[in-house]
Amino acid sequence: MTENFKSGFVTIVGRPNVGKSTFMNRVIGEKIAIMSDKPQTTRNKIQGVMTDKESQIIFIDTPGIHKPKHKLGDFMVNVAENTLNEVDAVLFMINAEEGYGRGDQFILERLKRVDQPIFLIINKIDQVHPDQLLPLIDQYKEKMEFEEIIPISALEGNNVNHLLDVLKKHLPEGPQFYPEDQITDHPERFVISEFIREKVLHLTREEIPHSVAVVIEGIEPRDEHNKVHIQAAIVVERKSQKGIIIGKQGSMLKEIGKRARKDIESLLGSKVYLELWVKVQKDWRNKQIQLSDFGYREDEY
Repeated sequence: MTENFKSGFVTIVGRPNVGKSTFMNRVIGEKIAIMSDKPQTTRNKIQGVMTDKESQIIFIDTPGIHKPKHKLGDFMVNVAENTLNEVDAVLFMINAEEGYGRGDQFILERLKRVDQPIFLIINKIDQVHPDQLLPLIDQYKEKMEFEEIIPISALEGNNVNHLLDVLKKHLPEGPQFYPEDQITDHPERFVISEFIREKVLHLTREEIPHSVAVVIEGIEPRDEHNKVHIQAAIVVERKSQKGIIIGKQGSMLKEIGKRARKDIESLLGSKVYLELWVKVQKDWRNKQIQLSDFGYREDEY
């Protein structure tokens, strides 16, 4: 660790689906946040730790701030809002393709009450013509004064290193909070359940994605074949959804398991035997006890 080592916490906020998790995975260099083209993919705040010789940045990827429609939605928005005044900097990320929307106004109203430096991050610049950026920047400048406005492409990596350099300059001198080889503060169980949920998001359509929770029922250490045994339940709200996730002769469930197993094996560095089943818990997103059982506990934030 060098003299004048800098460290701090940076939260990423924005409307759903602006690329917060893609950015997190890019800067951490490994997959810790699940990615999907469906809004509200991230449900808990995910801490990603980036350490180099001069600094350690702990990124908090929050759920997209949106108007909630159920108790799970309330939980997600509270998690996002509660992080704003507990960090050293806030990245307000927008999607260059979509431009200014009503959801941004909802977030800006909350950001106006924040004392920390706020950076406007315009993501997905690889998807638009450069001429479209200036009017977009002017539009946001009228709404609020930002510490700095930085256009990036989290997917392609454009300008991401510049953003990291700017952040390091704004961080206070401080200790190294985590060991240098640690990339997240979440337990393995959480990351494994998120990998499984991601595959459900990728493979299913319509109302299924938001009705799904994944609960890890058990993880048994390596057996004589050097395999880790994992049992997980995919929880849905209706019987019809259960049928979709199982698929014809179990084909969908097999495919979810096959894809999830690859990510889990990469995470654990060993072969995995993944046992999945599906169960129905009616209207779980509106029941506080079940939300807590599935890991959505506000007292942790």
